[in-house]
Amino acid sequence: MPVPPGSRGAADAVPRSIQVWSAWSWRVVAIVAATAVLFYLLAYFKVLVVAVAVALLLTVLLTPFTRWLERVLRFRRGAAAATSVVGLLVLVSGLIALAGNSIVNGFGALADQAFQGLDTLLTWLSTGPLSLSADQIQQYRDQLTSSISDNASTVLAGALSATTTIGHVLAGALITLFCTLFFLLDGGRIWAWVVGLLPVGSRERTHQAARRGLVTLGGYTRTQILVALVDAIGIGLGAAILRVPLALPLAVLVFLGSFIPIVGALVSGSVAVLVALVAHGPVIALVMLAVVLLVQQIEGHVLQPLLMGHAVSLHPVAVVLVVAAGSLTAGIAGALFAVPLAAVVNTVVLYLHGHDAYPRLGTEPLVPFRTPS
Repeated sequence: MPVPPGSRGAADAVPRSIQVWSAWSWRVVAIVAATAVLFYLLAYFKVLVVAVAVALLLTVLLTPFTRWLERVLRFRRGAAAATSVVGLLVLVSGLIALAGNSIVNGFGALADQAFQGLDTLLTWLSTGPLSLSADQIQQYRDQLTSSISDNASTVLAGALSATTTIGHVLAGALITLFCTLFFLLDGGRIWAWVVGLLPVGSRERTHQAARRGLVTLGGYTRTQILVALVDAIGIGLGAAILRVPLALPLAVLVFLGSFIPIVGALVSGSVAVLVALVAHGPVIALVMLAVVLLVQQIEGHVLQPLLMGHAVSLHPVAVVLVVAAGSLTAGIAGALFAVPLAAVVNTVVLYLHGHDAYPRLGTEPLVPFRTPS
């Protein structure tokens, strides 16, 4: 095709580097815009997105038990899936009931100790280096009371927001259970339908990449449960030996907090340190802090490199950066799902570029989303 007069000269007048950068620039802008729209949709439908993500994690976790029920006890698939979900509900409810009973029994004594600690603090403010008079302390109390009264509307708005959040959590929990049941029951057909939406030429590679991503997800889930259990036993046992009140609820809190890698167990363990400070003073609190740090060292230098590094194939620096990015982007949910998402993406991208981390899988049926027999 002939080039119009003057057009070649105008193109030649622009340096090659500027042409390349301009070509890359509009593509980068398009990618960023599409990513922003995707994140907006994810944030708008966050209840559904988080519910489905949790259901997928639970499906990967419950699949071995479901298969065992089918193969060993000869359960039908529907009965095996329902038994797995009901068993999970019973286990979680038992842990919550056990922890709640301990909180109810120990909260009264802990509250009395907290008030004693407050009285000790007020005495120290009067007789310590600050030498505050009783009138000054009363003035600060009045200012605090006035501040709370002036911000009553803000507190009420926060309470209403908390009520809305609880409603979203309950709705998300129901969606999670519903999705988990049907992922276990009919996941093969669901996945076949999803893959069928893709072009024919890319279906097989997508299917094989997803299988490997699910294997990575399963390894992460099982390893994270083991790490969380070790953290909970270590910190809970230390609290029990030091006679810190609410040792069992603290252990449950540490177990749940440990699902946020790197920082979760440390933050939840700090609650144990505060309880020890209120109940037994600074010496026991320092010992409790030493227990928390010791457990964190074992996790960081033994469990994470040996277990988690093998399960997700991510460097600890990458884990820290991914958790930070997830928390900044989506708060607690982002911190929870950042590492498994990054691990799955890493496995999928490596496979699509010819680096198969699980060559032993071959062309076996998809795990755990297998087609119904």
